[in-house]
Amino acid sequence: MSLNISGIYPPIATPFDNEENVDYEKLDANLTLWNKIPFKGYVVLGSNGESPYLKLDERVEMVRRVRQGSPADKLVIAGAGCESTRDTVELIKQMAAVGADAALVVTPCFYKNAMTNDALYQHYHRVADLSPLPIILYSVPGNTGIDLSSDVIIRLAAHPNIIGLKDSAGDVAKLGNIVYKTNHSDFQVIAGSAGFLYPAMTVGCVGGICALANILGSEVCQLYTLMSESQHDAARELQHRLIAPNAAVTRQFGVAGLKQAMDWFGYYGGPTRSPLLPLSTADAHTLRQAFISNGFVPNVGK
Repeated sequence: MSLNISGIYPPIATPFDNEENVDYEKLDANLTLWNKIPFKGYVVLGSNGESPYLKLDERVEMVRRVRQGSPADKLVIAGAGCESTRDTVELIKQMAAVGADAALVVTPCFYKNAMTNDALYQHYHRVADLSPLPIILYSVPGNTGIDLSSDVIIRLAAHPNIIGLKDSAGDVAKLGNIVYKTNHSDFQVIAGSAGFLYPAMTVGCVGGICALANILGSEVCQLYTLMSESQHDAARELQHRLIAPNAAVTRQFGVAGLKQAMDWFGYYGGPTRSPLLPLSTADAHTLRQAFISNGFVPNVGK
């Protein structure tokens, strides 16, 4: 299945109320704001969506609600990776039934030592054979401890139902090599972070699935547009300003930091689901300064 996935996507945060139930009304409110931004679409149930903490029915309902609340021209990419191959296929089928356009499949990782290149190749190949949706590979070694190898990715790119890769490791040389080795196909590579979006696009990546886009969506889309128009000086300047806020809501403070910043910038972030903890007062101050010192001033929470 061919699908052009170029562009910018926020891996949307899952909103919870104070009892840690999914708050679908807050999701709708966030979508109303995000729909005004020129995103290519939305990633639902990525790492920033706290997907490991959601029940199966909550995951499917999140995708259904996002599809329902999004314009028809925006893609909905559903995080559908499970530890077993058969469960991954079954979940993808359910995501397809509620309107997902593609499935983002993270590397299985619980039996880490057994996840050899052969095991991962067979897993993804089998999933792609049986999936009703096109598959996007997802390598996020910071969470899984598994960095999907270039060799496996390049081999899998030959499968007609594997259309792309989201890579969150940030090894730009690796990304460039994958782009070069797969340029004979429709396979597309997406940067997994706004922190390296500019260099990733210089080596052929076609966009980004960026946590920071939950908060600074217009700015991340602007960086993509500047790069698409070869306005490199302006693009580099904007990239430099995005690095510290991006690091703060990813590596430094994670989902709790992302949600706190969303609250400050007019979205609903709300609480995380346990066992994730809220930010301390000191960490919230550090997070806030990462935005302010780079010219992004919150409009609430002053």
